[in-house]
Amino acid sequence: MTEGQRTNSMRLLESRRVPYTAHYFSPSIHSADGVAEALGVPAAQVFKTLVALPQRGKPLLAIVPGDRELDLKALAKAAGDKKVHMATQKEAEALTGLQVGGISALALLDKGFRVFLDASAEGFDTILVSAGERGINLQLPVADLVRLTRARLAPLATAEG
Repeated sequence: MTEGQRTNSMRLLESRRVPYTAHYFSPSIHSADGVAEALGVPAAQVFKTLVALPQRGKPLLAIVPGDRELDLKALAKAAGDKKVHMATQKEAEALTGLQVGGISALALLDKGFRVFLDASAEGFDTILVSAGERGINLQLPVADLVRLTRARLAPLATAEG
């Protein structure tokens, strides 16, 4: 996709009159850290969307900062589950219909996913999330992301290491 073309996530934001900025980068970049570097923004402001599986029920989407790791125990607690585990790349792509690196809660509205956003997002006016396709991130107000995705804010991330 080239600049100027719009993803379903962009059309959704436009239809709901949510202001956003599209940021384009090489689709060969597969990490939020790499995206942050390419775009010249702090990695803590670039959020990645991960797919986790509870013991029962629908898959979960966890949106966490690019410079942190998902704490599965914290996600399980936030979701009211005893235990959750990460989906494999193959499972994540099959469940979402999107490529890893391009998974977006905005592209998956009304698909039955429960969405959880790391509470650190509240420290920013805007954050960057995937547009639903590798190579494009959308910068939008945190409050609008929470409202549209019905995300539950919770401490989900731990320092990488």
